[in-house]
Amino acid sequence: MSDSQPAPLWRRFSRLATINVLSNLMVPLAGLVDSAFLGHLDSIRFLAGVAIATALFNYLYRPCNFLRMGTTGPTAQTLAAAELDSGQESETDLPDEALLILLRNGLIAVALGALILLLQLPLRELGFALFDASPSVELAGRSYYHARIWDAPATLLNFVLLGWFLGREQGGRVLVLSALSSGGNVALDYLFIVRLGWESLGAGLATALSQYLMLAVGLAFVLWDVPLGRWAIAPKILHRDSLLSAFRLNSNIWVRSVLFITVYALFTAWSASLGTTTLAANMLLLQVVILAVYFIDGLAFATESIAGSFYGAKASDRLASLLWMATGTGLVLGLSVAGVFTLFPEPLFTLLTNHADIVQHIAHDVLWLLPVLGFGSLAFVLDGYFLGLANGPILRNSMATAAVLGFLPLAIASWRFNANALLWAAMASFMLVRAIVLGVQVPQSIADLEG
Repeated sequence: MSDSQPAPLWRRFSRLATINVLSNLMVPLAGLVDSAFLGHLDSIRFLAGVAIATALFNYLYRPCNFLRMGTTGPTAQTLAAAELDSGQESETDLPDEALLILLRNGLIAVALGALILLLQLPLRELGFALFDASPSVELAGRSYYHARIWDAPATLLNFVLLGWFLGREQGGRVLVLSALSSGGNVALDYLFIVRLGWESLGAGLATALSQYLMLAVGLAFVLWDVPLGRWAIAPKILHRDSLLSAFRLNSNIWVRSVLFITVYALFTAWSASLGTTTLAANMLLLQVVILAVYFIDGLAFATESIAGSFYGAKASDRLASLLWMATGTGLVLGLSVAGVFTLFPEPLFTLLTNHADIVQHIAHDVLWLLPVLGFGSLAFVLDGYFLGLANGPILRNSMATAAVLGFLPLAIASWRFNANALLWAAMASFMLVRAIVLGVQVPQSIADLEG
């Protein structure tokens, strides 16, 4: 199909984006069901303990999402380049390098998973020392931790599998795996928490087993695609230059992810310094931001897959068309979510809390959703573009610049002057600087490919 026709690109993008959005939304929905089971137990300490332990796992696992991000772009590029060279469809003739990307990043995932298991006791003590929780809440959190920590290898390998399937534009498989993981988690939660009464231990065990279920089906997909004889190339994963290249890309994305998580952690910490009501209001507004990001990430993942494919095929003329389509769709989506909550703050936020003072506080600050999600939608889509190009330094540097120059000055001022508006201005500035720093480098990225 000719690349000069816009309709096929739109169908390709919308198909991937829709599947990715549905896949992404399963994560928070499963989390809500998980919380509902725990929240209906006799004591609230189990829900509180799991919340603390989950925050610890977020710090362990979210930075490791580089395993997905560092797999998608290189896989898409390799498949497109092979198709360009041979004229054959990459789906039916998987190049060796595409398989080696899976094996190489899979090896990194297994090594990191084993390291987490080896260090699970000091990680546990360090993590829970950061929270000022009552003994009963901490005990519930530790029970969850003891069960879930064993899913480390599966969780990290699943990042790689998802990245590989996204790089091959196999969104259907990503959706199936997400449905299995989320659906399995909910079913096991019901069995372990409601039927067997295992409380927080049951919640952790349900999450761990659902990750291994997802891994088993994901590996079955891989084995279905790759004949037994192809695995003889496995020793090539230790090729020095290729391993160094993978480590460089993954380390840059890891730094980017840590900086991103740190900004959100500082936003939460400085919100707490402004008072309990402000903290509660800001966290509910931030939940809206996170919900919107699940939608926008679906567009970013589609951009990542297709940009990598165009880059590998040296179709520089298509990259600009893709970006206009993706950023325009992302901007409309981000502003639509912000607009709905801005127009109807009281009825919507009353669904989340029955405290009138918090809802009133939210109504005062809800307009900040417009710049945060407007600029943020552009930043996340551009992130996906450069992930598709596997350009780790740009991703790292843009996040560092946005954190240091965009977020920190206004955030520190908000703490100094006790002004919540400055804290939200800091978040909006963070998103804006990310979008600008990434955006100004788009023309050069296309020119480099043309050259």
